[in-house]
Amino acid sequence: MKAIGRNLIIKKEKVGTAKTKGGLLLAEKQREDIRYILADVISVGDEATGIKTNDKIYYDKHAGHGIEFEKEKYQVIKIQDVVVVL
Repeated sequence: MKAIGRNLIIKKEKVGTAKTKGGLLLAEKQREDIRYILADVISVGDEATGIKTNDKIYYDKHAGHGIEFEKEKYQVIKIQDVVVVL
């Protein structure tokens, strides 16, 4: 599987639950205060610069679309949706 153009194929890192000050446990999807998500880069398109395979990135949680390949879930995002490369 290879990304094309300015696209990236990424895999979200698993995030557990977070505990609020009041003691409630919130799943990742319920946390509205978090805008960016940590992910691993699986494939980089030939027009994307500054990022390489196996980098860890933070990207906008509203970006891209999900795909399933060989029973694994991935996201396809554009390079401009990346905000931090670790």
